[in-house]
Amino acid sequence: MLEMTREEFEELVAEALDRIPPELTRLMDNVAVFVEDEPPAEDPELLGLYEGTPLTERGEWYAGVLPDRITIYRGPTLRMCERDGGDRELVVEEVEITVVHEIAHHFGIDDERLHALGYG
Repeated sequence: MLEMTREEFEELVAEALDRIPPELTRLMDNVAVFVEDEPPAEDPELLGLYEGTPLTERGEWYAGVLPDRITIYRGPTLRMCERDGGDRELVVEEVEITVVHEIAHHFGIDDERLHALGYG
């Protein structure tokens, strides 16, 4: 199996977040990013998950709520990259795609549009 410690993977996620343009990160509101080893059992191939209320759906009622949650999953990402014959560079690329994909959900962009943009 493609080996990467949890700490190394977390660093890749942090680096991907650092590559998000500042004009976009300034617009992000009430969202936290986490790394987990494995996704829920009902979706074992899930690379990332956005849970929350997208910015486009928030209104005056939106106050005092817990932060939106973006989770990036280490295990399925490493397994997928290994199946594709990849190395660390493929993991770096896939983590960046997944981070952008989940942040896009925070901005209200749906999967169909993300697939069209190459972030599916």
